[in-house]
Amino acid sequence: MATNRSRRLRKKLCVDEFQELGCELTLSFVENIDQAAMDAFLDAFLLDAMDANGLGYVGGEDYGFICLAKRGSVSAEQRAAVESWLKGRSELKGFTLSPLLDVWYPENTVNA
Repeated sequence: MATNRSRRLRKKLCVDEFQELGCELTLSFVENIDQAAMDAFLDAFLLDAMDANGLGYVGGEDYGFICLAKRGSVSAEQRAAVESWLKGRSELKGFTLSPLLDVWYPENTVNA
């Protein structure tokens, strides 16, 4: 596809100045966690970490993608807030939160 695109097309394709950023999340739960505790953790995660920061989560119990709940990008402050919330949880053995990356085209570099 041509790189000389109109502003309208760049917006539709979410490229250049319209790039949207998010991050991948991988969760590792402690071995002895039961389903009820895992469900309670996920409910708290969605309410306290995602909704409270204006974020959305797409995925399952152990892997997903964090993006902005509306059109736009996750900020470094929002990512840090989620990371901080996850660090304080006893249900997790560990987690991996990727750096911010392009939501639509993960192979593209993040614009400055």
